[in-house]
Amino acid sequence: MDFKRLETAELTGKRVIVRVDFNVPRHPDGKIADETRIDAALPTLKYLKDKGAKIILLSHFGRPKGARVPEMSLDFIQPILADKLACDVSFSDKIEAASVEHLPDGGVLLLENTRFDARETAGDEELAKAYAAMGDIFVQDAFSTAHRAHASSAVIAKFLPAYAGLAMERELDHLSLALDNPKAPVMAVVGGAKVSTKIDLLNNLVKKLDRLAIGGGMANTFLAALGHNVGKSLCEHDLKPLALEIMESAKAENCEIILPFDLVVAKTFKAHAESRVCDLESVKPDEMILDAGPETVNLLADAIDSSNTLIWNGPLGAFEITPFDTSTVEAAKYAVSRVQSVGLVAVAGGGDTVSAMKHAGVANDLTFISTAGGAFLEWMEGKTLPGVEILLK
Repeated sequence: MDFKRLETAELTGKRVIVRVDFNVPRHPDGKIADETRIDAALPTLKYLKDKGAKIILLSHFGRPKGARVPEMSLDFIQPILADKLACDVSFSDKIEAASVEHLPDGGVLLLENTRFDARETAGDEELAKAYAAMGDIFVQDAFSTAHRAHASSAVIAKFLPAYAGLAMERELDHLSLALDNPKAPVMAVVGGAKVSTKIDLLNNLVKKLDRLAIGGGMANTFLAALGHNVGKSLCEHDLKPLALEIMESAKAENCEIILPFDLVVAKTFKAHAESRVCDLESVKPDEMILDAGPETVNLLADAIDSSNTLIWNGPLGAFEITPFDTSTVEAAKYAVSRVQSVGLVAVAGGGDTVSAMKHAGVANDLTFISTAGGAFLEWMEGKTLPGVEILLK
């Protein structure tokens, strides 16, 4: 993927508007529960400071829907960011060039929640122009917002030259490595609850992969479509024809579909529920399929052995509840062992994937893990991302 990188921009003394993602989770008492998104922005911000740029930060927080909701103000980020950057960080709720006039080279200005203005999510050009009037250069460093044509994340680039920030660069380089220009054979693991939420994803992947492993509740729909009894498992019975179409498409594209062939079932959905492993023909009417069985995990390991690139989206079972996390944990750990031993390129992201990888203890050991849920999924679906399109040469 050939895009404009921050390192190629002339930055000294320039007013640089940076789209970051400070939409961090908070506890009821207001404390930040996870600072990952703030930390992700630091390499770009420190680079800009070192180059002597005047830095203006744009971010959303929550869903205020165009209203000024005091508890959704970004002012709580100001002291934390100042501490992490070891410098003063100014804060303003005004979109005006005058706010930048007295900002020194290397100075940082954080603007108020972009979604306090209803024009933001509408992609309003007048709002984008107002943002653009505050800067000379635009830097998109929030891949998590790249799938939206919002004023502060994409439309602003109509009025300013746009570059990828360092976090965005890393994301795009790894995603390109995984799906745009992968080292074959390429495998994907796609799990989660419902086929209906991943139709576009599955239809796109079967055209690009050598093998596709389907797990989680969505695998039940495929098993049911093949005539297997799934008891009282989560299953979209009305999508059986679609599941068969996807399998036919995969066959035509020479993409192997891997489905569970042994199962972990239980009569109740709760932690440490009494469970058993059974084959596809032995699921009882009052049982639920809650995880893939050990032989399926062995099959997945063999498939990973035969792959050079692995893309992972979604858990293989009800990983939040012990013991139905076993297949997700074991398969993820095996993938990491291949990353470490033979250089498997393993990229994960979207939905519950980050939580599942953290639960498995491998989030820091994969080649790359994306925290951008919606954007990661839309990229896997083959869709155009407005916040990426503005960066392409």
